[in-house]
Amino acid sequence: MAMDQVDYFLHGDDMQFVEIELDPGEAAIGEAGSMMYMEDGIGMDTVFGDGSAGSGAGGLFGKLLGAGKRLITGESLFTTVYTNNGQGKKKVAFAAPYTGKIIPFDLSQHGGTMICQKDAFLCAAKGVSLGIAFQRKLGAGFFGGEGFIMQKLEGDGLAFVHSGGTVLERQLKPGEVLRVDTGCVVAYTPGVDFDIQFVGGVKTALFGGEGLFFATLRGPGTVWMQSLPFARLASRIFAAAPMTKGGGGSGGEQGGFLTGGLLGGFTGGDD
Repeated sequence: MAMDQVDYFLHGDDMQFVEIELDPGEAAIGEAGSMMYMEDGIGMDTVFGDGSAGSGAGGLFGKLLGAGKRLITGESLFTTVYTNNGQGKKKVAFAAPYTGKIIPFDLSQHGGTMICQKDAFLCAAKGVSLGIAFQRKLGAGFFGGEGFIMQKLEGDGLAFVHSGGTVLERQLKPGEVLRVDTGCVVAYTPGVDFDIQFVGGVKTALFGGEGLFFATLRGPGTVWMQSLPFARLASRIFAAAPMTKGGGGSGGEQGGFLTGGLLGGFTGGDD
């Protein structure tokens, strides 16, 4: 299916959103819950699967297959299609879910395929297909974690991927090897060979703080990395959160008292 050729504008620095400009009849697909706003004249339709094909294309089996791929990657069974049904150009905006950068990919410039982290997809021009990419190597299968099942974006249009923190784009020459924390890999071109490798000595594995395994990426190709994976951010927040008893009792009362006091101080409730 031919991709819709859309224009876009990126706004912001660390908390970005992307505005997609649609001509009459053009459409974009967005991940569930990613829409920020849309102008009058844009119609919104939730579809089963990835929304890459027209309604009824591929039949029931094709829709089930597309939805099943999204389910395996941990995404919603449904995507939302935003179509410009009005006159003139209209805009729809999609916001990043947490601090980081939005990376635009013109798939036609990357051989029509991009492999990315399974929760990185944000939105795309209608016609981009969202699939799955299994890592076929034994090490990646047993120890790859998030890196074992990744998303595959296919087509010749624009797709937008979200990453955490700052993004680093690295060109790998043929045979060049880069070792990366598994959570820091955002995306890479299909020519890059992906594998999982043990970090080394027992002391490093147990006390190094970087986990037991890291990703080994071998060129040729391009790799995009993020400085702050969401899992790392969430674990730090969870570790720093105060532990209080729940379900009432003195612990719950104390926790409620402290929470109320803090909120009152922030909102000026002491006055």
